[in-house]
Amino acid sequence: MHVAKQESRAAMLAVGVGIALLIAKFVAFAITGSAAIFSDAMESIVNVVASVVAFAVIRVAHAPPDEAHPYGHGKAEFLSAALEGGMICAAAGAIIVKAVHDLRTPELKVEHLGIGLAITIGGGVVNAVVGFMILRLGRRTGSATLVADGKHLLSDFITSAGAVAALIIVQVTGHSEADPIVALLMAAYLVIIGAKLLKQSTDMLMDKQDPEDEKLLRAILDAHVASMKEPRVCSYHKLRHRHAGRYHWVDFHLMVPATTNVKDAHDIASAIEGEIERALGDGDATAHIEPCEGCGGCGEETNREEAKFRRDEETK
Repeated sequence: MHVAKQESRAAMLAVGVGIALLIAKFVAFAITGSAAIFSDAMESIVNVVASVVAFAVIRVAHAPPDEAHPYGHGKAEFLSAALEGGMICAAAGAIIVKAVHDLRTPELKVEHLGIGLAITIGGGVVNAVVGFMILRLGRRTGSATLVADGKHLLSDFITSAGAVAALIIVQVTGHSEADPIVALLMAAYLVIIGAKLLKQSTDMLMDKQDPEDEKLLRAILDAHVASMKEPRVCSYHKLRHRHAGRYHWVDFHLMVPATTNVKDAHDIASAIEGEIERALGDGDATAHIEPCEGCGGCGEETNREEAKFRRDEETK
């Protein structure tokens, strides 16, 4: 199955599951009046909106480059992840307001705990399974949108677990104030998750260098400088790389002996570009060729002397 179809179906699954669980959780909240279940339900609202956005963004991200977008549309995925992070933080704010209100209203009681536990546990298990599936697919295909959505679903499972813990504490101890206290803890957790998503998506929108890509790229280029791996080059510099969604853009300068003709230099660049693109998966590598004239690292002393002799002859 084509990657775009796989990702679209995963996003559609997340939407369908999210809507079903959203309804179930608000029913549980209406029955119990639990602030912790309210927290879980608010998280589900974000899940549904985020999954709808993810479905739309995946279609945009897979669109081919065009005249107005020569680098493709991949960065739409980072916008989706940023939106999801912001919505998570907004949901945390609503949870805090509800929890503080319940703490200030001690006469409020949590009721029908058994029904609330059953619905919350069932919803948590479903979120965990679907979240794990979507996260695994997103990592395999390199989709920032699905990775963010999968992590969000797994975080929803954690909020469900918190709601279950709150209901159990109330049932065992009879202290209803434990419910909003747990809700506040869940809100703090959601703020951390949302802030991380915002930071990660902002870093990618700002073209922050990926440390893993940096390590891989330098290992490939170093092998053509410091060993006998062909094609050999004298050195390289100005290595730059960035993501546009799952797509990688890389450019760098290669130093080759000054006597290398244009065709041979082009073949060297093409071979190394191809090696990098195969290693990264979806990507585009561009090498700029420069003549090496005495860099001291290539061992091409004879070629450098010959190049110097030619330049001296041309200036006479």
